[in-house]
Amino acid sequence: MPTSDLLERNRLIFCHFDSYSAALRFVRINDSVMLPAPLPENSSMVATPTEIGDTPTDVLHAVLEKLNINPSQIELDDGFEAWLSTDTGPIQIHLARFTTFEAPHEAIVPHDGVFKPISELRRLPTTELALLRQVFDLILGG
Repeated sequence: MPTSDLLERNRLIFCHFDSYSAALRFVRINDSVMLPAPLPENSSMVATPTEIGDTPTDVLHAVLEKLNINPSQIELDDGFEAWLSTDTGPIQIHLARFTTFEAPHEAIVPHDGVFKPISELRRLPTTELALLRQVFDLILGG
């Protein structure tokens, strides 16, 4: 399966959680927290479809390869799954967490990326904010 098809049907949210300070930060590149590309316009959340989506590890490896990020620094969070409906078909959203002690700024700077807390991401599209709230609740909500 071509990587471009895989990346059209999937997006990743990358975050880093510092358990010492309880700081949760999300990777934002340009004006989106969706990687490798922003969501299409008119996307909305839907219930999980009955069909199985793509393998999350395949999606993660494709995005890490595209961004040239060391795979040993990050892991998938199996506790998060979301689906969106778009004009071109469903998109599955996955969560990946950096496992480094500190947020690896050097890994995302080459892509004009930054780590931001949710409080500094209020201008994102409504759908992205809703997804970030779900991640926030998952990680900090217990």
